[in-house]
Amino acid sequence: MKIRKLKVLNVAVCIAFLAATAHSQQVADPNFDVKVARPAYAKTHPKVLFDEAHNNFHTTTGRYKPFADLVANDGYVVIPNKEKFQKTTLDGYDILVVANALGGAAMNSPEASNPAFTEEECDAVRDWVRAGGALLLIADHAPFGAAAENLAKRFNVEMSKGYTTDSANFDMESGNRSFLLYTRDNNLLANHPITEGRDASERINRVLTFTGQSLSIPARGTAFLKLSNTATDAAAPTAADIQAAIAKARNGEGGAPIERLPNGQSLPPGAVAVKLSPGKKISAAGRAQAEALTFGKGRVVVLGEAAMLSAQLAGAEKTPFGMNRKGIDNRQLGLNIMHWLSRLLN
Repeated sequence: MKIRKLKVLNVAVCIAFLAATAHSQQVADPNFDVKVARPAYAKTHPKVLFDEAHNNFHTTTGRYKPFADLVANDGYVVIPNKEKFQKTTLDGYDILVVANALGGAAMNSPEASNPAFTEEECDAVRDWVRAGGALLLIADHAPFGAAAENLAKRFNVEMSKGYTTDSANFDMESGNRSFLLYTRDNNLLANHPITEGRDASERINRVLTFTGQSLSIPARGTAFLKLSNTATDAAAPTAADIQAAIAKARNGEGGAPIERLPNGQSLPPGAVAVKLSPGKKISAAGRAQAEALTFGKGRVVVLGEAAMLSAQLAGAEKTPFGMNRKGIDNRQLGLNIMHWLSRLLN
């Protein structure tokens, strides 16, 4: 059978069971409203160190610019970090934010899932938090979970390192079962100072995540985005799986090439996505996609999905993707997380 020549996307493949998004087509929404009507800090200004030294997929000038600008308008001083973590790097800061660090220079590089941090860096962050620092650690679906695994383990959090879906509690508008919905009604949005806020105007009622992984809940941790009994984890495809799928696409096997992703996003000109069979699925019941814990004198929030605190436009259609999605409370959630880490919330 003859087929036209195809330019196949490397690791940005279309995994049929999770409707993965084309990360290369996601850009920060320049029109997202980052104003804060009632800034939390008008006189004192907690210092936030935002990591950009570990091949981070999200940075203060890139896909996480809306979040960085939002918390800056709330009264925080946000400083990009360009150095490896050590005591002298962290001293003087109140909060450390790490968003989607990678072990390689690009998400589709063979090294992407390697540890993003040295063991010495992990020890430095652990000791800093134990002494009173506050950490927001964000690690998305593969390869981000594997890249951040050694740092998460310092706080007794185990990352699934794959992809999490839910057959019952997902975003019906998109039909994407990896876009998970957390509400008061489905009992997956737990009571916690982060979800209650300072008053009724800051109370969180509806949160959406956009394809992430699951997290274990340590003894001193509280899940505020809880996974349901119908949630499952699937392993990330291996390099061999990906190469085999690409080879089949090039040889015209496996049916017609996919021209659009299942969520409706178009692909770059000349590119095509390939289908992969899901990895082994296991239940994710009793796990979480967001949790808060105390550690020594410090505090930690771990998120298993990053786009929830972004405000992006996805695909050629510029679909809102993150805090800019209508009808959700993700924007306030981001502020409440920072308020809890800076001890404005108890």
